[in-house]
Amino acid sequence: MRVALAYSGGLDTTVSIPWLIEKYGAEVITVTVDVGQNEDFREIKERALSAGAVGHFHIDAKDEFADDYIRPCILANGLYEDEYPLGTALARPLIASKVVDVALREDCDAIAHGCTGKGNDQLRFDTTIQVLAPQLKIIAPIREWDLSRDEEIEYARRKGLKLDFRQSRFSIDENLWSRSIEAGELEDPWRAPPYEAFKYVIDPKLAPDKEEIIEIEFERGAPVALNGRDMTLRRIVEELNATAGRTGFGIIDHIEDRAVGIKSREVYEAPAALTLLKAHRDLEKMTLNSKTLMFKALVERTWSQMVYQGFWLDPLMDALNAFIAKSQENVTGSVRISLYKGSARILGRVAENPLYSSEIATYAKGSVFQQKAGEGFSKIWGLDTVISATRKPSRRG
Repeated sequence: MRVALAYSGGLDTTVSIPWLIEKYGAEVITVTVDVGQNEDFREIKERALSAGAVGHFHIDAKDEFADDYIRPCILANGLYEDEYPLGTALARPLIASKVVDVALREDCDAIAHGCTGKGNDQLRFDTTIQVLAPQLKIIAPIREWDLSRDEEIEYARRKGLKLDFRQSRFSIDENLWSRSIEAGELEDPWRAPPYEAFKYVIDPKLAPDKEEIIEIEFERGAPVALNGRDMTLRRIVEELNATAGRTGFGIIDHIEDRAVGIKSREVYEAPAALTLLKAHRDLEKMTLNSKTLMFKALVERTWSQMVYQGFWLDPLMDALNAFIAKSQENVTGSVRISLYKGSARILGRVAENPLYSSEIATYAKGSVFQQKAGEGFSKIWGLDTVISATRKPSRRG
């Protein structure tokens, strides 16, 4: 049996290599997909081969992740439960698709991943793989093995695997869009996360006393320039992670409902994501009418749930994305933001085709709005409420 293993280089996926060899007599081919996790990929390759893999593939997918996954998330204002910008959830279908590509090219019989049975990632990997390659068997060693972390470490030591067992007490999943931070004292929802857990975001008390003012330019809903410089989306995200992070902005700490029914305390840092989503939502208010904004909010919630639950390739996503793309035709303009000691504040916005009109909105002399028309409108507006108030329930007996 030949197995393509989605390989991060961590404990779970590294112990999966000898386990697959022992259990299935498998030839294991590892696949590492770079979505911005800033790892030593040469070391990851050496670790995989030394653990028994017969081949290794490293795929740089950072630009694809930005253009084909992060961009739709910005257009959709993607925030699961109004908090989480879906960083890990967005990356999983991309990683799974790349592993499928390798598996098919290398004539593999199965695909393996390191997901546990209590997390959301198993749904994202399994569903994507089943859609793209239903003929391939899916193997999840950690889910099947049901070992604790301590038992995995003991197994790794017996096998002589090259792993640093003095790892951080936190479990980190990183990509361009967010860093997910779990385990350790974070499992106590009362304890505040220490700033040592974060990579970009510093303690706001230690941030510079001078505010950082940035300007983001959007075209049809997508960021295209930062501070007057045209950039790829990937570059904009990278710069904003650094810029917003050093002002202390970008931390999410909330109680999250996992798809499997477990409530979990989740901590993320996503300075670029939170900044871009805030700016994009503000520009939409300038360019979309109230009915479109109201309906799009419903679409956004469904879109975020679909991504979170692993349905990136579901037909409903095509329909949602089609509506979202249509809604963005006039979302072109710029937003100016002040970043200062843990906060982000909109300073101003300008749009190519704004629905805001100062001539109508102004209270100064010269307003073109006909105030006298408001009297009749006001009477009709509250008519059903007035009628209801005058119809008291009758009493009998």
